[in-house]
Amino acid sequence: MRLANQGGIYVVAGLGQLLLDWCVFVACSALGMPIVPANVFGRISGALLGFWLNGRFTFRDGHGARLGWRRFARFVALWSLLTVASTVLVAWVDARLGLQLAWAAKPLVEGGLAVVAFFLWRHIVYR
Repeated sequence: MRLANQGGIYVVAGLGQLLLDWCVFVACSALGMPIVPANVFGRISGALLGFWLNGRFTFRDGHGARLGWRRFARFVALWSLLTVASTVLVAWVDARLGLQLAWAAKPLVEGGLAVVAFFLWRHIVYR
């Protein structure tokens, strides 16, 4: 599949993933959960949806879905690094500017990381 097609599908899948991630993050933190575990729970929920959507639709080959345990292991390793970056950035905004601005910053942080993630997923996870 060509890069432009993959990019378009990735954006649509990513918006759904981001919405789920953000909703879980906001709900957990609004209920009093500290920002770090709230962000991790949000990212886990989005990651599970994203792994399936991207393997099934975005990066599939002519033979079908690109899932499986090897790909999942690579996904988890890279996702963990991206989660550390996301959590540090969101926690920094929370500590300096407050919870409501952390809620607002979360989609921006995740959007920036999504650009990096696209190339990592394409060349390392779903190859």
